[in-house]
Amino acid sequence: MRVVSGIQPTGKPHLGNYLGAIVNYVKLQDEAQAAGGECFIFLADLHALSQAHDPAELTVNTREMVATLVACGVDPMKTILFNQAQVPAHAELQWLLNGTARMGWLNRMTQWKDKAGKNREGQSIALFTYPVLQAADVLLYQATHVPVGEDQKQHLELARDIAQKFNNDFCPEDAPLFTLPEPYIPPAAARIMSLRDGTVKMSKSDPSEMSRISLTDDADTIMKKIKKAKTDAEPLPSEEKGLEGRAEARNLITIYSALTGKSVADVLGEYGGQGFGGFKPVLGEALVEILRPINARFMELKDDQEALDAILARGAAKAREHGIPTLDAAYKALGLVRG
Repeated sequence: MRVVSGIQPTGKPHLGNYLGAIVNYVKLQDEAQAAGGECFIFLADLHALSQAHDPAELTVNTREMVATLVACGVDPMKTILFNQAQVPAHAELQWLLNGTARMGWLNRMTQWKDKAGKNREGQSIALFTYPVLQAADVLLYQATHVPVGEDQKQHLELARDIAQKFNNDFCPEDAPLFTLPEPYIPPAAARIMSLRDGTVKMSKSDPSEMSRISLTDDADTIMKKIKKAKTDAEPLPSEEKGLEGRAEARNLITIYSALTGKSVADVLGEYGGQGFGGFKPVLGEALVEILRPINARFMELKDDQEALDAILARGAAKAREHGIPTLDAAYKALGLVRG
């Protein structure tokens, strides 16, 4: 079992990142280790170049994301934790795979259409080829499993298509180069939505700070944001079907369910019939309790630049070592001569 996953170091990590991805990173590192495998988690700083960014801010955000992951329980002794920029093989392999990827495949990517909008001609090539770099990210390490949400399944399917075509075109039938990675969709992965609009995901890019709970928020800020979270006038239902058409109510129940480990049915069985005036303080207190130690550990780590850089350097050295055989084999398969 070899698990590979990346997270962009853009903006402050929020509750959606934590419950949707980081919690599962901690579980996966333990599962992989127990199975005699490995877990690679990288900060996708090269991916950040696909859209406008502030260089100084990217540097700060990269270190802060390391601090966040460690504060949340990602252990650099169990997980190979690094940033892409320190492992040039990611970009090298992307270029080699660009010869295999097809324009038609990339044009069909839903995220390309969404992010490019109507101004496709004005977008960077990096945004268009983003999925090829994602393919390189996982194929470089011969990943067997890649944690994905619903919005990333299409990109993993593309990575499999690229790997399959490369194997077919350049490798002996009995000796394919690339492993075809399988999607890993954790059963507990929570889809956390905006506190201002329950129909869209919680996002770092939302201009409203009130739309998200940042992992660095203090207790007062958390309680304030939950108190002001958008809801409706109806009391909580006693059964899950009563949440249909009530996106904001479902979101708050989902958050509480994910935090406490209780099923949605159990939460509604306990709080059904109550108004949000009673439920919101309970939710806020649960958030404060769970995020308090994360916040404290993050504050300890975030300004220790030397320690954070050392974590990335150690992880990158291990990642380079693991990636070299695949990169060398890809050059050889393509007939490229290098020193």
